[in-house]
Parts: sequence; C-alpha cells; structure tokens
Amino acid sequence: MAQRLATEYVKTCLQLTEAEMLKFFQMFVDHQLALQVKVLENGNQEVVFQDGAGGQEIVLSFEKKSGLYECTGSCRLSNTKLANLMRKAVSDFKGSAIVNRIYSAYTMVYTYAHGTVVKIEEIKGQRVTVIYEHKDTIGLLQQLFKRQEIEQEIEMIHDQINHLLDVRNMLQEPQEHEQVDVRLKELTHRLFVLEA
Repeated sequence: MAQRLATEYVKTCLQLTEAEMLKFFQMFVDHQLALQVKVLENGNQEVVFQDGAGGQEIVLSFEKKSGLYECTGSCRLSNTKLANLMRKAVSDFKGSAIVNRIYSAYTMVYTYAHGTVVKIEEIKGQRVTVIYEHKDTIGLLQQLFKRQEIEQEIEMIHDQINHLLDVRNMLQEPQEHEQVDVRLKELTHRLFVLEA
C-alpha cells in the first residue's frame, strides 16, 4: 500500500456555535494534543493544536460572524494523527473542504460538502480520474417530475390555442376577434416561457 506523504486541506470551511467550538477543542484534547487559544480583541480566536513537544501543529483562525465562529483556510499536514482529526472535524461539524491526500505517484482529491464526501478524484500527472461522485437521485427525480408537469401544461396550452383559433375563424365581429386575440397573445407568451 502506498505511503501518504501529506494531507492538504484546501478551502476548508467550518461554522461552529460556541457549544460546538468547545466540543471541537475537546476532540483534539482527547487525542493528547496540546491546545493554545488566543482570543483576539474583536472576539475572533486563533487556535493552535500541536502533536507533542516539537511536533507538527495546526493553526486555525475562527472569525466571529453572526453568533457563529467561522474557520476558513488551508493547512498541510504530514502527521497522520492530525490529518485524521481534521477529517473527523470536517465530518462531525458538517464542514466543507477540498482535501488533497498526497502520495509519491498520485494525489487523491476528496471534496466534502456538509460533512459528507461528494466527490473523489485521482490525479496522476495531467490525468484526472473521477473515482466517486455523489448523485442526488431524489433531486433528479423531482426535476424529472417537474419537467413532465411542464410538458403537460405545454400540451394543454396547445389545445387551448387550437380551440381559440377555431373560435376566431367562426366569429364575424372585429370586437370579438380582439378579445380572442388578447387571450391568444397571453397563451403564446406563456408557451414561450415554458419552452425556454
């Protein structure tokens, strides 16, 4: 099995309440990591996690926005323990991130959204291979159903237009023609909107 050289968290985003922030800290402390929290004057926090004396560290900045602590940024980790804890944090706290797991011959790119892996790609040189991609089956079925409703409405409008054209051909009075023409104009506009 290939040896992972590093794990790179790119475009990581976590949004935590104050209670979740404490759980987040505790998760790292429970794994014997040293923790330093610097509270800045505007309520923002800078957090440093370190794996033992002189070990690798993660520095995360949390900006306070609308009662939530938001962490956005990147970090590169060669320590497997720290990398696994970051993965768990992104998953448990419903974060989003692009994670590059770097090996000597290739890179695996994991895309997280709301704490779940939605895409996995393998990059070897210039070649990118999609290994996994989440499909929103329910969403696709809802779109298909909605598309069928539109097709039924289009068919109904065609029938109404044909009926109004027949009625218009039977009418003698120009005033009656105008009333039918107004309704035909409304129906053709709606048809244009639906077919667009």
